[in-house]
Amino acid sequence: MTELYSLDYHALSRQIAVLAVSPAELHGSLCGYLCAGGAPTPGRWLAQLCIDDDGVSESALADLENLRATTIALLDDPDLRFQPFLPADDSDMATRVHTLAEWSTGFLGGFGLTGVGEREGLSDEAGDALRDLDRIAHFGYEPGEDEEDEVAYSEILEYVRVAVLLLHQEAARTGAPADATRH
Repeated sequence: MTELYSLDYHALSRQIAVLAVSPAELHGSLCGYLCAGGAPTPGRWLAQLCIDDDGVSESALADLENLRATTIALLDDPDLRFQPFLPADDSDMATRVHTLAEWSTGFLGGFGLTGVGEREGLSDEAGDALRDLDRIAHFGYEPGEDEEDEVAYSEILEYVRVAVLLLHQEAARTGAPADATRH
């Protein structure tokens, strides 16, 4: 998952430990904010997501800026290459399920920061996607058959990816404000 971002998930996790948020949740928040029409400003986007960056090193801030710019490009990619920023597929299934749930939690939080839920205009499909992301945010993991778990996880991850692209497209279609931060 991380090859599109040119960042190592676990290294970034160590770099941003002072934020008390995982890279998955942070990326989910960024994606939710973008999909709801928010405009994450370079150098300010963590504050826009209500995350205090005190204590984060300059190199970590540079990596986070790389994550922001790459995410914007991938969400707008005509080849639809967007992927959530999650640990690599060689991580154990419990970790992958947990971080996908964190990512979904972050997405819903970032989406909600813009107040888009109070606007009319989201399609039924977009509403369903948000409800499904809420369900995924509450996922737990109980080991089953390895192959079945892999297939199920891959299908859910693909659903999340497509749901995000749908929500991003909806924001563009409904004319979400360029800077939807509410104070």
